[in-house]
Amino acid sequence: MRRNRRKFMKTALAGGLAALPLSQTSPESAKPSSGTKQQAYARLDEVLKQPVLKRELFKTQVIIKTLELLRQQNNFLCRVRSTDGAEGVSVGHSGLSSLYPIFGHSLEPFFIGKDARDLDLLLEKAYIYNLNFRLSGMALGIPLATIEFAILDMLGQISGKSMGQLIGEIHHPRVKVYQATEYREKPVEESLEVIKRDVAEYNAHALKIKVGGLMFMTKDHNAVGPAGRTETMIPLIRKTFGDKMFLYADANGFYSVDEAIRVSRLLEKYDYRFFEEPVPFDWYEETKQVADSVKIPIAGGEQEYSLHGFRWLIANDGLQIVQPDNYYFGGMIRSMKVARMAQAFGKECTPHMSGGGLGYLYMMHFVSALPNAMAHHEFKGLKTQVQFECPTSPLLVQDGEIQVPTGPGLGVKIDPDFIKKHQIVKA
Repeated sequence: MRRNRRKFMKTALAGGLAALPLSQTSPESAKPSSGTKQQAYARLDEVLKQPVLKRELFKTQVIIKTLELLRQQNNFLCRVRSTDGAEGVSVGHSGLSSLYPIFGHSLEPFFIGKDARDLDLLLEKAYIYNLNFRLSGMALGIPLATIEFAILDMLGQISGKSMGQLIGEIHHPRVKVYQATEYREKPVEESLEVIKRDVAEYNAHALKIKVGGLMFMTKDHNAVGPAGRTETMIPLIRKTFGDKMFLYADANGFYSVDEAIRVSRLLEKYDYRFFEEPVPFDWYEETKQVADSVKIPIAGGEQEYSLHGFRWLIANDGLQIVQPDNYYFGGMIRSMKVARMAQAFGKECTPHMSGGGLGYLYMMHFVSALPNAMAHHEFKGLKTQVQFECPTSPLLVQDGEIQVPTGPGLGVKIDPDFIKKHQIVKA
């Protein structure tokens, strides 16, 4: 079955691995089974040792003088300043409404006085400071990512480089997106109408739907629609949008292994291109069991908080597509380490995109530097309350793509008057 699944990946995910340099190992020769498990882990450990931030761009220290979290109702900004007067700003995730104390107590003091050029190492040490590893997951990842984004913006302003240029080479100046939809709690007919609305709004060429429920396990509950909803939706979406639409599916960890395999067969029949989180995200062995039994590529990583967890999933061939969330996972540098591990074994990466007023921009900068990017990347619309200008991109979906800003840092100018409306959050 594994050989057939690789053939499926070559046709279903065309364009992603084509971005790899010709000198890279091919997917067949790079697969984890090509050596012992110890060799696979050793290879991944070597990948993890490689720095991500291009420290060589900065000849002198960039000492962090102040680090502030700013709030207006449930909207958050992070502002960092260096002792030399450089400044960076990031837009925080909505989850900070409950996590802001962690920012103030557990992270802000650690970064003050540190050299921002050491960001790779600082992100590791932040997990040790005040025993922060006990907060692993979104609780630490979201505030840590918010800080990292602001520091990258500051370093971009200093160097004149975009965020993508700070963490890699630019492989994708334009990012192809898939329209992410929700609506699993709605009846089939109502779901279809709102999905059609979303696709039409951005003239989407690719689409992801939800199947099953939300970690309720094995059967569709009445709370998420009538029984058999998934079996109706999968062929209906293909019929509605035709053979040219790229389709993806996400179960959010709903199924048991047997049920996930059953639904995988249906997705394969209608040419869906990946199956995301078919079983609960922390069921590593079960995820591998599904992957070993089906042809459709298995994707996951939205909820994963550990580099070591991704290391296991890659070395054991549990995932074919890794999906770190730049916010949940603690930023772009940690996410790039996951992408590099995946690349070492011929696997693809596409970031999960969660909340945040400019979350799609952070996603785009990250994807721009991915040599092993998947064909399409998660997109939930352009609507935001953040007031800003982008001189180098219209930030519109055109023919299924968005042009990545090329300006320094995040590549946008947040309105100073908008920033002034926010108040400093005290720990």
